[in-house]
Amino acid sequence: MSDLANSDIAEPDQPPAGWPAPRSAYIHVPFCRHRCGYCNFSVVAQRDDLIQQYLESINAELAGLGRPEVDTVFIGGGTPTHLATPQLQRLMQIVEHRFAIQPNVEWSMEANPEDISAEKLAVMRDSGVNRLSLGVQSFSDGKLQLLERSHRGIEAEEIIQLAAGAIPNISIDLIFAAPKETLAEWTEDLQKAFSLPIAHLSTYALTYEKGTSFWTRARSGNLSAATEQLEVDMYNAARQAAKQSGWEHYEISNFAKSESQCRHNLAYWHGRGWYAAGPGAASFVGGHRNVNHRSTTTYLKRMAAGQDPVAESEAISTVQYARELAAFGIRMLAGIDVVKLSRETGVDLGDECRLGIEEATRHGWLAASDGRMRLTQQGVLFADSVAACFLSD
Repeated sequence: MSDLANSDIAEPDQPPAGWPAPRSAYIHVPFCRHRCGYCNFSVVAQRDDLIQQYLESINAELAGLGRPEVDTVFIGGGTPTHLATPQLQRLMQIVEHRFAIQPNVEWSMEANPEDISAEKLAVMRDSGVNRLSLGVQSFSDGKLQLLERSHRGIEAEEIIQLAAGAIPNISIDLIFAAPKETLAEWTEDLQKAFSLPIAHLSTYALTYEKGTSFWTRARSGNLSAATEQLEVDMYNAARQAAKQSGWEHYEISNFAKSESQCRHNLAYWHGRGWYAAGPGAASFVGGHRNVNHRSTTTYLKRMAAGQDPVAESEAISTVQYARELAAFGIRMLAGIDVVKLSRETGVDLGDECRLGIEEATRHGWLAASDGRMRLTQQGVLFADSVAACFLSD
């Protein structure tokens, strides 16, 4: 038995303190102007005729929750700001009515630069939105065109400036390792990002998901992925640029100014439970993970017929919960307190994940200090492999 946790810890049907009571809510808005070639999310393009029915369905789905208290709200997509201003305002009203939103709430809204206007910013701000997450992806017109984005680089800059005047807490997403992108070009994107009034940055390497047009094009040789070394160099460039700007690298893909970490995402990574509504939305409530049907039309049909929109439901065992807490938690640069997680879940993680911990440590990916287990500098590059070590037997 490992000495990382008490050897007499039992494995009850649920954690000793009970399953975490959700304090967060996610609302999925599936509508977009068009589907980008790399996108594998649950979205629909050019189906604005469904928006009114969607709003009615969201209202009906949330009605069954009993107006719970929430500390974070995240409206994502898709593109929530693709909704016309009156529709966006109606969505805000539904969320306000169906949740007891606490005074210190972090209310995030995803948006694309081309859908932002002063009028929509005012609606969001006046409704309580205090964090805006912009899908910028790049400031380079050539890269934006390749990624099939609808805005230009200068427009993204202008929208960030405009948005920051209404909602000061601005986050942006950037994609790196696009076909034929150079390290110098990526560095320019980073320099531009850190020169703008933003408080949070998420960076993602371009992936080629099965079912997307990019995956098909890559298979046919029409698109070529960046080399692994270039991808690593670009990732390290982001880390270095953030450090030079005085930002914290707090999660594998996320950087923030002081006190600007995304509280909603932290709730996910800490496994604290969350409500979710909309097509493809996944909730974690009372030890159960429920996932709504990914198809927007199927979701709407089920809601119209008074049926349950859930397509998949899974009861999470305490052992699985403990493993997932470790797998997600290790992605945070602060690492995990194995003893604390073991105490909270009732599962001896040091023993349950012993082989995985030993494997990751042997590779030089994990290190323990100050009572916490963290990714090493090398381990940061292999975070997915480390997470798999905690999840596998």
